[in-house]
Amino acid sequence: MANIKKLDRRRKSVRNIRKITRTMELIATAQFKRAMDRSVAINAYTKRIVALVGNLLHAGVEFSHPLLTTHPDTKNAALLMLASNRGLCGGYNVGIIRLATPRWKEMRKQYQEGATLEISGKRGIAAFRFRGMPADRTYTNFEDKPRFEEVNELANRFMEDYMTGKLDRLEIVYTKFISLSKQQAVHEVLLPMSELTVPEELKGKRADDARQQSEAELKKAALVKAAQQKLAKASERLGTAGGIDIPFEFFPSAESIMEEAVTTAFKVKLFKCFLDAAVNEQIARMVAMKAATDNASKMIDSLSRAYNRARQGKITGELTELIGGADALS
Repeated sequence: MANIKKLDRRRKSVRNIRKITRTMELIATAQFKRAMDRSVAINAYTKRIVALVGNLLHAGVEFSHPLLTTHPDTKNAALLMLASNRGLCGGYNVGIIRLATPRWKEMRKQYQEGATLEISGKRGIAAFRFRGMPADRTYTNFEDKPRFEEVNELANRFMEDYMTGKLDRLEIVYTKFISLSKQQAVHEVLLPMSELTVPEELKGKRADDARQQSEAELKKAALVKAAQQKLAKASERLGTAGGIDIPFEFFPSAESIMEEAVTTAFKVKLFKCFLDAAVNEQIARMVAMKAATDNASKMIDSLSRAYNRARQGKITGELTELIGGADALS
């Protein structure tokens, strides 16, 4: 009897837990959709503004911006890590911490006192403090909906420090959104922006010079030639195609346009990192809560079978006693 009640209480507890995890899964799904919409909305703009700077630089514009210039003597470097404020999101924070920890150790060894660690998210802050590597700057104000105003303040400080020489290099570790089924913790260099502004087509050519005459390259060349012939109708397409020699006309001046474009590209790129981190956090939480709900359902089924067997055994025992008593009286 006691065993039956124990099984029933445990089954009720697991059912309550399943309700909670199911609710959290639904909440994470709704937050993921909102975060995904924001990330998709800015994705095209991010690629466009970064490609614009790259195209202007490779179109022969004689202009240099401090954010595009590599400091010859790199003494001060900062590592920014984007983690989550809350848990219950599977291995989301584990992957980021696993990638950031060795990189931070290398930076401390290379730059010594000039290395600075900045962490966004309570989970990342606690993890590095536990490892004896407390962060120099911490941020807990970036919730599920990072606002551009908040990221803009952070970007302005990074740009000011870089242009005044207080910062020579800025690196970031975050989870990059690739697809719904694939998210990857990555390490990128944000400052200097020289690599960031290289058009993707040129990056591919530099890395694959031995295969420039391949069939894919020939098809690309044909497409570019056709696009050049239809410049008036496909101006937007040409504007994002790196490496094309387009005669730009600037108003009021190339310097003013590049000044605005470079700073905007950095701000938008940093904001995109925060948006990707928010999207991937909700995906990880959604998957973790779904797995917990499924496991709870399996446990409920197992407990129900055990409960039914115990109850069946109890009823069978009682019937056996009744039959035995009736036989004794007859």
